[in-house]
Amino acid sequence: MPVIDQVLTVAAMRAAEEALIAAGADVDALMQIAGRGAADWVWRVGGHHPVTVLCGPGNNGGDGYVIAEAIRERGGRVQVVAATEPTTDAARKARALYQGAVLGPDADIHGEVLVDCLFGSGLVRPLTAADFALLARLAAGHARRIAIDLPSGVQSDSGTVLNLGLPDYQLTVALGAWKQAHFLMPACAAMGELRLVGIGCGAVPGATGVIARPHLGAPAANAHKYRRGLLAVVGGAMPGAAELACMAAQGAGAGYVRLLVEHGVHANPDLVIDARPLPEAAGDARIAALLVGPGLGRDDAGRWRLEAALAGAERIVLDADALILLRHGDLAGRGVQVIATPHEGELAVLERTFGLAADGTKLDRARALAAAAGMVIVAKGPDNVIAAPDGRAAFARRAPSWLSTAGTGDVLAGIIASRLACGIAPFAAAAEGLWLHGAAARLAGPAFSAAELAATVRKAYAACL
Repeated sequence: MPVIDQVLTVAAMRAAEEALIAAGADVDALMQIAGRGAADWVWRVGGHHPVTVLCGPGNNGGDGYVIAEAIRERGGRVQVVAATEPTTDAARKARALYQGAVLGPDADIHGEVLVDCLFGSGLVRPLTAADFALLARLAAGHARRIAIDLPSGVQSDSGTVLNLGLPDYQLTVALGAWKQAHFLMPACAAMGELRLVGIGCGAVPGATGVIARPHLGAPAANAHKYRRGLLAVVGGAMPGAAELACMAAQGAGAGYVRLLVEHGVHANPDLVIDARPLPEAAGDARIAALLVGPGLGRDDAGRWRLEAALAGAERIVLDADALILLRHGDLAGRGVQVIATPHEGELAVLERTFGLAADGTKLDRARALAAAAGMVIVAKGPDNVIAAPDGRAAFARRAPSWLSTAGTGDVLAGIIASRLACGIAPFAAAAEGLWLHGAAARLAGPAFSAAELAATVRKAYAACL
């Protein structure tokens, strides 16, 4: 399963820390582990340049004093600005161990690197005017900015930005475990690169995960095109979208990709076209998975093609127009395996279809829809969440923003459907597909088209062998 590294809510993180302490860990020792681990990343970014550490009153501020002392011990130029006095025992001890000077909030400080330890994951209300002004002034006076655990002014569980106009960061170093805000918009957009410093937390049952690079293999020695997986892609009113999905699928592992469309296609020579009537073409028992939606159309003809495609399919990816046309009872009692890939607008439509309110975070909404619809949900966009009917969920790391171009969703659907056709379980197929999609975008470089992205999928796949 290509999912590693748990993502914890604030309550779950506190419980994990309490479990460590109950097992004999010392609070001050845990702060030293976290702070010195974060200091390693600060040193890599700017240890040989002037570093300013902004410390708040709680344990996030305590981490800042540990970071500052670790940099001072290495011979780095570091200065600490305290927004206020420490209010926890661990933070007070960390300050006492710091051997440098501590400046007040009125200090006129400029440097190369600002380390934000003002507030961490427990924040639930906006920064005060004084704290916000201090953070903004120091951020403006430093060329590079690093957030420890979370940027100050961010709500950990929801990814909500509690103050407008917060600074952006080139690096965010999570402590103990990932938090949901590291992967949820709008907060994650300003966090830069993400790194994690562990403190030994145990596994939390039911925790969300983070998708990792999949471990893929070459075809078996006795493989042939059907054994590797036949993917059928249903064409429709706009066949170009289905062709894009096919191009991507051909590079993502399936041994045979077949486009089911009766007319109007000028396909690549290595793409097989099945022009038989759709009920006959989709009824081929050798089909391992079926993708329907890209370019399908939303009229009566599109609805008919959706019904015909679903009639005998057992492993299905629903995308684009199919999500708009889907009705509540279309898959009821069938026992089929379904992956749905909605963007924000399509997610809202599916919620209405299945009688759900659009409440909570994107993770909450994806989980609720997965449970109600009995489908694996890939809630896609600038932040991506996967949820399964059994409650499992995972985040994808941020992919390049160059994906914000027409057709890249068709490419994603093709990749996921290809993995499903290879026999991969739906949740894992969705996870592998999201990872390959983001990796292909990075390999494609800036300003790519959807067709260029689809052509790069095979390189992303090859990198996982």
